[in-house]
Amino acid sequence: MFKPLKILDDSHKILRKISKEVELPLSKEDKDTIKQIIAHLKYSQIEKYAEKYDLRPGMGLAFPQLGELKRIIVIVHEYEEDKFKNYVIVNPKIISHSEEMVALETGEGCLSVNRDIEGHVPRYARITITGYDPDGNKISIRAREDLSVALQHEVDHLDGILFYDKINKKKPFFNENEIRLI
Repeated sequence: MFKPLKILDDSHKILRKISKEVELPLSKEDKDTIKQIIAHLKYSQIEKYAEKYDLRPGMGLAFPQLGELKRIIVIVHEYEEDKFKNYVIVNPKIISHSEEMVALETGEGCLSVNRDIEGHVPRYARITITGYDPDGNKISIRAREDLSVALQHEVDHLDGILFYDKINKKKPFFNENEIRLI
């Protein structure tokens, strides 16, 4: 039986704290939470379920958004209509990135930010991220474009950073000559 998650909003102080590394393999409780996050994110991206359960669309969630200061992130990436790939990374580290910067043309959103915030968030176009799967196996993911942006957004949550912290207050929007908009 699906039950929407209770996601903290950005007024909650825990979202500004740095999360702690997690011991592996994960506990049954953490694995169950991951399953709930995957279901929530997937349903939020499928219109009929999003309406039925009153979900805002989102593709990623970090454990701090549920009030748990653990270095675990989950991405449910719709790479083709109704085709999803799940990424669960425990103790993630971005080990390399491109020189090229990009920003989502429409700006970023966040399931913990219940309002529109205008502005472009500069992110690396490509990253390599390492970490562990829930069973403790080492993993490495090379990501580009929107998946790269989503992974960086979620890793920021683990360090108490929200996307709007990265918007330049004096010049919130870039033009195509300054950064590639995706």
